Amino acid sequence: MKRGLFILFLFLFLAVPGLRAQVFQEEHPAYKHFYRVIIDNDTVPMIGLRTFYVFPPEKFKNKKQEKFYWKTVRDVKKTLPYAKLIYAIFIETYEYMETLPDDKAREEHMKRMEKEVFHQYKPVLKKFTLSQGKMLIKLINRECNQSSYELIKAFLGSFRANFWQFFGKMFGASLKTDWQPEGKDKTIERICILVEQGSL
Repeated sequence: MKRGLFILFLFLFLAVPGLRAQVFQEEHPAYKHFYRVIIDNDTVPMIGLRTFYVFPPEKFKNKKQEKFYWKTVRDVKKTLPYAKLIYAIFIETYEYMETLPDDKAREEHMKRMEKEVFHQYKPVLKKFTLSQGKMLIKLINRECNQSSYELIKAFLGSFRANFWQFFGKMFGASLKTDWQPEGKDKTIERICILVEQGSL
């Protein structure tokens, strides 16, 4: 209510004839948007808060369902940071590859990247349970808006994508797993949102 009134008053001030106003947007780590609004040499701070989601409490039919929910929470908390990291690597690699002169240079860069990523993250990923591995595959799709299979195919080619798909299938995981936040993955999406905003 107070926030709404503040914004209303701010716009009223901006609309009043004779008042000169300037708005400066700044980066601030704790807020989505941080503004300095200068009205006739007076500086007024204005903060745009991030969206905060509130869901009704979870209702469980039995202890088994409750246990499964908290196991899912644990898996999301463990794998979501790696899915976000993979997305960041994906964007950075794509942008860098655009600067390379030819396919040979891109292929050499991808081979180096593949070795570095495996060397750095293999010890961590080896400690994941099967359910956490499957969760990571799902969350990569959530973050990148593409399946792990499509990402590997785009960067390393069809042969490697099929190899890793076959390897995953041997352990009951598919790199082609889709993401349905309004369907079968609705609960996981909700958990992700709560984890991201720090309320779970």
